[in-house]
Amino acid sequence: MKYAVLFPGQGSQSVGMCADVRAAHPELCGARANEVLGWDLDSLVSNGPGELLTQTQHAQPALFAVSFALWTEFSSRISNPPSAAAGHSLGEYTALAAAGVLSYIDGLRLVSERGRAMATAAKLEPSGMAALLGADLDLVESIVSDRRRAGGRLSVANINAPGQIVIAGGEDDLDWLDANARDLGVRRVIKLKVAGAFHSPFMAPAAKSLAAELEAAQFAEGDFPVFANATAAPTLDPEATLAQQLTAPVRFAETLEHIAASGVDTFVHIGPGDVTIGLVKRTVGDANVRVVSSIEDARAVAGELSVH
Repeated sequence: MKYAVLFPGQGSQSVGMCADVRAAHPELCGARANEVLGWDLDSLVSNGPGELLTQTQHAQPALFAVSFALWTEFSSRISNPPSAAAGHSLGEYTALAAAGVLSYIDGLRLVSERGRAMATAAKLEPSGMAALLGADLDLVESIVSDRRRAGGRLSVANINAPGQIVIAGGEDDLDWLDANARDLGVRRVIKLKVAGAFHSPFMAPAAKSLAAELEAAQFAEGDFPVFANATAAPTLDPEATLAQQLTAPVRFAETLEHIAASGVDTFVHIGPGDVTIGLVKRTVGDANVRVVSSIEDARAVAGELSVH
């Protein structure tokens, strides 16, 4: 059995998440993390409030820390390493840390700066994101191109799975899209509760801010391939692909297809929730799926995979 590990992105956070693994790994979620971040990670995750945890600059480091702690539990029990890894947006950083490309502390520093930079960029002008239902990629790309030719600023932001495409743009672009959805051939437009137009040119200031931190980080050769969001291929230059990721679409469906084509037949979601598993089911329908979001899950899934 060849398996891949997947890590979630922003939106999977919740107050109280993964309390067992946070308690088991104070070296990851305790004082050392607080020194890097300048705020109390475990306290915010444990107690909230949810509005504060949901803020980009807090949600991203919290998810990175908790997901990496779960990986630590899982990886300490497996006898056979994964054949590949990927993460959705923020989760790409967790995947790189899991593979040993980044140290945990360097990853936490980068994610902290990324969250701050994205939150700052989102405040520069009104923008957001929306999911388009009942539209394939060709139709969405055509809509985006037509709107841009008319002076709009729409972009494809997330290609998550067949029939699950997210666009980003200015608030006026999203309002226009919502008002004209039926005429454009889109069944429904769902505006997302996010701070800004992530994975689009609106994030260019954030990419510029993050560049210096990426340049200072130490990158090593990974223990297994990590597929990049921006290229849907194993990353050879993580500094470049992580910088590109902020303004380029997340090509997650293509990533899953490429991982499956490499011979992987099992996908393991490691982190709070199970969002990546839903995307696997829609994209690689015959794949086996597992979820690790507690220490008990880590033991059970690692044991199962080691038997095979």
